[in-house]
Amino acid sequence: MIRTASKVIAISFVFLPLAILAQDKIAAFAGSPGCGDDAVKFEVKTDKGQHPAKPEAGKALVYFIEDDSNFNSMPKPTTRAGLDGNWVGATHGNSVLYFSVDPGVHHLCASWQFGGSHSFAGILLGVSSGQDGKVAAMRFIAEAGGVYYFKVKNIYFTTDSTPRVDMSLNALDSDEGQLLANKFALSIAKKK
Repeated sequence: MIRTASKVIAISFVFLPLAILAQDKIAAFAGSPGCGDDAVKFEVKTDKGQHPAKPEAGKALVYFIEDDSNFNSMPKPTTRAGLDGNWVGATHGNSVLYFSVDPGVHHLCASWQFGGSHSFAGILLGVSSGQDGKVAAMRFIAEAGGVYYFKVKNIYFTTDSTPRVDMSLNALDSDEGQLLANKFALSIAKKK
């Protein structure tokens, strides 16, 4: 009897976080207008290549920078970049992607990719799986010729011997944005 109860408890510790994670993943995208379809996944490679200096004529240029300098665990998360309800690419580790946008109001989303290569799902067992740690969103207004920098900061830390993860999305001023964009590798993402 004790042996059976121990097995049930052990199985609960494995499957309960997965069930919570699945529910959180569905809830995470509700109300995030910038995010795309959760089924879309990316394979990400990085390259130390040059970054463009100017936006296309009549458009704005957006840099999406993933900063994992305070993420002291493995694997590093793959972070998808969403714009106005569609995924435009993904980053992994300290990397940057850029894309052009039309002038006007836009909704930007950052979301950890779960499943597949460079995924992050495995680390969440025993880790806080709250919505705040997986999705971040921001509204911005782009002007033709403008260059905009947004930083996703992924953090892994321990409090009271419990590992925790967090993500934030913030706009950067152009000086800090250029500094990070030039420091980090260029992300090349392909949809799977």
